[in-house]
Amino acid sequence: MPRGDLFPEIGPFETGYLPLTDGHVMYWEQVGNPNGKPVLFLHGGPGAGAGPVHRRFFDPNFWRVIIFDQRGAGRSQPLGSLEANTTPHLVQDIEALRQFLGIDRMLLFGGSWGSTLALAYAQAHPERVIGAVLRGIFLGRPAEVEWFLHGLQRVFPDIYAAFSGFLPEAERDDLLGNYFRRLTDPDPQIHTPAARSWSIYEGSCSTLMPSFEAVSAFAQDRSAVGLARIEAHYFVHDLFLPPGGLLAHMHAMQHIPGEIVQGRYDMICPAQSAFDLAAAWNTARLTIVPDAGHSALEPGVRTALIAALERCRHLI
Repeated sequence: MPRGDLFPEIGPFETGYLPLTDGHVMYWEQVGNPNGKPVLFLHGGPGAGAGPVHRRFFDPNFWRVIIFDQRGAGRSQPLGSLEANTTPHLVQDIEALRQFLGIDRMLLFGGSWGSTLALAYAQAHPERVIGAVLRGIFLGRPAEVEWFLHGLQRVFPDIYAAFSGFLPEAERDDLLGNYFRRLTDPDPQIHTPAARSWSIYEGSCSTLMPSFEAVSAFAQDRSAVGLARIEAHYFVHDLFLPPGGLLAHMHAMQHIPGEIVQGRYDMICPAQSAFDLAAAWNTARLTIVPDAGHSALEPGVRTALIAALERCRHLI
């Protein structure tokens, strides 16, 4: 997949591990200009972790990019841990990282579950957020989880058949519960194949056109375990969101400028959620990419995200 509009590959100028509560340790890194304007990258999943390509959305001469792996995800430790792993914990972790790095206010940049977490953080700490660039909006509503678990079969019946067919026929009436039981089994011979099946399902539906690169990235055992186990954990617990969900609390962040980028044919997080968010957020601009799915690396999506970041330069 050509990525000519992304910035060149770049390594971090600083990395570290920040001890959190309940035995968790967060991996974090900083990229770009140490004296630049701070922007916090929030990865998806929950549980997916961040990767080197995510550094490349940001002009390294302008932005001071803070990237971290959320509890149990990526390079954070312990991998796949569900202990004290909730949305409020992740919001607290962002605050801990912000304070540790001495940042006053920052731009938020997140997609999919990263958009969910960005909204949750902005609603809890609006005074710390100068703006938000969000992609592939996921509001964590029951209908959105139901779509992921069952609705996708209307568009991807073959991929869904493989996903549901991983379970014995007698267990397919409760996909989430029975996958979760396997994903939380301590035996790697049980949880690893289940994680791989779950993650391949998600990766296979994440792009407009089939992408071997996307599916193979999702299928890696280490990343699959973090993604599938934590994602199922959050789904079982209604994403640990406040009563009424995120839209009921948008009043807390109406003054924060927003950029919403949404692929028209996003099958993981259908465009209705982006439309609903834009309707509830008076200071946000909605961009619908007409020829894209869910992935941030879809050509139209990444171009729109970089353009949105350019429009945010004046905010700080």
